[in-house]
Amino acid sequence: MPSLDIVSQIESAEVLNASENANREIAKRFDFRGVNASVVLNNDEVIISAEADFQCQQLLDIFRDQLIRRNIEPSVMVFNEKALHSGKTFSIPVSFKNGISSEVSKSIVKMIKGQKLKVQAQVQGDQVRVTGKKRDDLQRVMALVREADLGQPFQFKNFKD
Repeated sequence: MPSLDIVSQIESAEVLNASENANREIAKRFDFRGVNASVVLNNDEVIISAEADFQCQQLLDIFRDQLIRRNIEPSVMVFNEKALHSGKTFSIPVSFKNGISSEVSKSIVKMIKGQKLKVQAQVQGDQVRVTGKKRDDLQRVMALVREADLGQPFQFKNFKD
């Protein structure tokens, strides 16, 4: 019986590459010359720091652009719009949504059942397993989840016959 898993994961290697590319771009930009500014990855959290609040916002935009180039949707970022002030530096800690929360997984299951497709959807930890008799039904589920605006991107793993 065909099945698939709906997951929401990000690759930490891609986040590391995006932060390194953002630092390279900062080094090349004229408006950051002589400014202590950086984008650093520490334990699955990126710390964006600069000497002024508006510079932190610019760094956040640069980092967001680098994530898009690495095929990571910026909607996975969780951060506070206001930069934290500590001494001479402002910083914005950015964490990432990894996994599907129970509320979102329940809404995915409810949405699938509301379509009256001949599939079974069940929550398994931080992923949703969908099984059905036809591949076409599973592909409709994939299209349905892609179109839904649930605040985070989803990937489809283990698409098996």
